[in-house]
Amino acid sequence: MLRELGKQNSILNRFIAEMRDINIQKDSMRFRRNLERVGEIFAHEISKELDYELVQVQTPLGIADVALPKNKMALAVIIRAGLPLHQGMLNYFDTADNAFIMANRKYGKDNKFSMQIELISCPSLDKKVLVICEPMLATGESINLVYNVLKKKGQPLHTHIVAPIASRDGVDYIIQHMFPEDVTLWVGAIDEELTLKSYIIPGLGDAGDLAYGSKA
Repeated sequence: MLRELGKQNSILNRFIAEMRDINIQKDSMRFRRNLERVGEIFAHEISKELDYELVQVQTPLGIADVALPKNKMALAVIIRAGLPLHQGMLNYFDTADNAFIMANRKYGKDNKFSMQIELISCPSLDKKVLVICEPMLATGESINLVYNVLKKKGQPLHTHIVAPIASRDGVDYIIQHMFPEDVTLWVGAIDEELTLKSYIIPGLGDAGDLAYGSKA
């Protein structure tokens, strides 16, 4: 399933607009906070898709019946760019297990690249709801690679992929290669173009550099 939240009129669009804005981007603290807030909004929307059970909660004056989510959660993040987005998710899914993946683009001839995973730290994913956090979904190949590596750690009950900015090519790639498995793709906005080096246009630039400073 594809969920494009930016089509709805909500505060999410303001946060994404600020993340794109070349002047506001100069404030890395605000960029990180906006990406974190976007993560919180996506977490709230994903929470509506979970399984719930009725639980009795003792209050000072009696007992309240409350429907609470019963799924075990796991949040996966591709570092470093995805860390603020992951934090936003963790703010809401605060009992979730966490997986950390380091993956880099390796460029070859004609600006073509392959993704290489250099590090993964991951709990068992069996029967958990998995959320993969990635600020920018460009070609979709890195997410597919990460997804297949994570499945070696257990079979998730369902997988949610969260990408605030996505390219049309990336969305089409995910639909072609990962659907109709138990996968939902959540995006904030879909941009129509990619450069020869697979950067999204208009996009927002390098999310990792904007959040944490440029690399040497």
